[in-house]
Amino acid sequence: MNNLIYKSKEGSLDLSKITRLYPAVVVDLQGEVAEMSLEWMDMTEEAILSGKVKVVHYVLVFDFTPLNEDVKERTTLVFETKEELMNEIQVVAKFFD
Repeated sequence: MNNLIYKSKEGSLDLSKITRLYPAVVVDLQGEVAEMSLEWMDMTEEAILSGKVKVVHYVLVFDFTPLNEDVKERTTLVFETKEELMNEIQVVAKFFD
């Protein structure tokens, strides 16, 4: 993989060293803050609409942690809306075309 340097708002990221790349939603579940999958959010839409679950923000996680390592090496980009997250995913995806 050549020239896979992605210039993010958190700095330059070498995408050739990524072990996992995933989007998520950070939610507040009545005082407990957790990172959940976008699929989970789609399945719990009723709880979100009722106010039991609050969306804090969306994230795109670049995980550079080598397999079987305990020390996590990650960069997380934060977005206020799902649309902003999806737009950034499209930008990153172009590196892998």
